[in-house]
Amino acid sequence: MDKDFKSIRPVTDASRPGVYIETYGCQMNVNDSEVILSLLEDEGYALCDSMEKASLAIINTCAIRDNAEQRIWGRLEVFRQLRKKHRLTVCIVGCMAERLKEELLEHPAVDIVAGPDSYRALPGLIKKLSSAEGGKQIDVMLSNEETYADISPVRLDKNGVSAYISIMRGCNNVCSYCVVPYTRGSERSRDYRTILREAGELQANGYKEINLLGQNVDSYLWTEDRRVDFAALLRMTAEAYPGMRIRFSTSHPKDISDEVIRTMASYDNICKHIHLPVQSGSSRMLELMRRKYDREWYLERIRKIREIMPDCAITTDIIAGFCTETAEDHLQTLSLMEEVRFDGAFMFQYSERPGTLAARRYKDDVPPETKTERLNEIIRLQNRISLENNMKEIGRRMVVLIEGTSKRNKDELFGRASNNKVCVFPSNGHKIGEYAEVEVLDCTSATLISKTI
Repeated sequence: MDKDFKSIRPVTDASRPGVYIETYGCQMNVNDSEVILSLLEDEGYALCDSMEKASLAIINTCAIRDNAEQRIWGRLEVFRQLRKKHRLTVCIVGCMAERLKEELLEHPAVDIVAGPDSYRALPGLIKKLSSAEGGKQIDVMLSNEETYADISPVRLDKNGVSAYISIMRGCNNVCSYCVVPYTRGSERSRDYRTILREAGELQANGYKEINLLGQNVDSYLWTEDRRVDFAALLRMTAEAYPGMRIRFSTSHPKDISDEVIRTMASYDNICKHIHLPVQSGSSRMLELMRRKYDREWYLERIRKIREIMPDCAITTDIIAGFCTETAEDHLQTLSLMEEVRFDGAFMFQYSERPGTLAARRYKDDVPPETKTERLNEIIRLQNRISLENNMKEIGRRMVVLIEGTSKRNKDELFGRASNNKVCVFPSNGHKIGEYAEVEVLDCTSATLISKTI
């Protein structure tokens, strides 16, 4: 049974023990932190904005790249110094907790280690820490069933406009470079009814946009009482909440179907943006990465998206310098970028992750300076393409959902169009959470400079 509906905003109450949360990594980690806060609020904790005021600190970690983990080790030194001044229980949760387990527990700043499927155990672990049993606590058991579907996350966002809904957990793809299957377990989909319920809670609390999350949303599948695939889930959500914008991430090129693309095209409230990670433009690299598609398959999916939705924005992920990558492999990535003309990209150097197939089977043999050179070339090319794409938007009119105030000018607002492009414009009486029609006047590679109409 679902728990009773409760306030979607964090409880802030100085009379209750304070919990301070730091979140690193992807959108799914943000959603996990919101689940954790919901569980802790039920145990009497209240969110506080300062570690100095907290009695409990949660560090929600990411293990996707080595630099993400190094940041956490650095933060633990900060917490170690803080514990000399006041009593503070420190919990490390998430993917790094799952990967490093006892190594983290041995750190003098850490009291509790909990993996991504162990958040329900946190209240019990905290109680054991201060009980007669005492001692540091750890629970990193992965589950084939846990989806936290019955928990209404307590939203940590500040704008109250857009929120994440996790529709599935884990991953079955086992790409050779990726640690996620080992830290988040096997793939399992959440009951579609709980997803619709959560969307309804968000709408009731004034949210205007939801982002359906999964490591591979296209493989979402519920079969217990009826068959609901991702296209069906999109359709059900769009029809149930026509006043809400719907986004999703991340899609996998091997799984995104024509039906998903047609469903997107059929509903105005499903945003016209697809994040479709390619990782490399070389079929040889894609095979080594175990991506289960080749260059031509990827380009065919791009052609189908643009055939059905000509104005759909497409963004991607690209890895520079994967094992054995040659200059020719790199050139194939650049040529694919020129052909597809992505609207944006997350671009990284390959970072070997212990325990992955790549770490066990391949030699990380591309020199660091070559990785850096290739990454910089990829970034320069994408910045040029993004600017050229944005220049084509000048003169167009768009409806944006206003998300906040511009960091550079307090008299300007910013919002996103359906294609996920950010527009900045004078406020002219508009407020956060409203829709506004704007006309694009100018641009940078990242922003559309606009005016309201």
